[in-house]
Amino acid sequence: MIDMKGVTKKYSNGVTALSSVDVTIKQGEFVYIVGPSGAGKSTFIKLIYREEKPSSGTVTVGGINTATLRQRSVPALRRKVGVVFQDFKLLPLLTVYENVAFALEVIEEEPNMIRKRVMEVLDLVGLKHKARMLPTELSGGEQQRVAIARSIVNNPKVVIADEPTGNLDPDTSWDIMRLFGMINERGTTIVMATHNKDIVNTLRRRVIAIENGRIVRDEQRGDYGYEA
Repeated sequence: MIDMKGVTKKYSNGVTALSSVDVTIKQGEFVYIVGPSGAGKSTFIKLIYREEKPSSGTVTVGGINTATLRQRSVPALRRKVGVVFQDFKLLPLLTVYENVAFALEVIEEEPNMIRKRVMEVLDLVGLKHKARMLPTELSGGEQQRVAIARSIVNNPKVVIADEPTGNLDPDTSWDIMRLFGMINERGTTIVMATHNKDIVNTLRRRVIAIENGRIVRDEQRGDYGYEA
């Protein structure tokens, strides 16, 4: 599903965020990306959804080489990749329903299909009854659920989550992780950058640790391995 070969990413300021990274993530896996702040985790996941391009090497997602992908073709890639951010990135003037529907409207899906699919995913995340509310009327956990609904409404093959529990209290964080687990059980690949030691050590999954731009550890059912 995701294949990186010889990937190096250097920024214009001279910083090398990733160096000679080789990794393969199979369809249906649940992978934690861990490591110290500034280690290269965010760059790693941005390469997957083509927010960044590698300076050298190849990044292949669902058969698409993102390194050579033209800008006009990026939307086609992002239909295969859902993204969930720490700060939700919801549109504040749109309702819950409209925030999720927007992801389908931009690809010109049929109106009847949009309504059906949006209500399906809102039901999945437990927010069908709040479809007409604005993001400001929701708790942080509910806003993250909306963000997750938006990320999966296109039936993506992979969901990228960048510190999805970073702004949430512990109880809400566990609720969000249960939701990610349910989505993964349906066959969606989950790649999650996180600093949450308790979650990684309790919900044992594959762990890829990055330090100074290099993969230093790749373990099935690994632990966090750093101080919280």
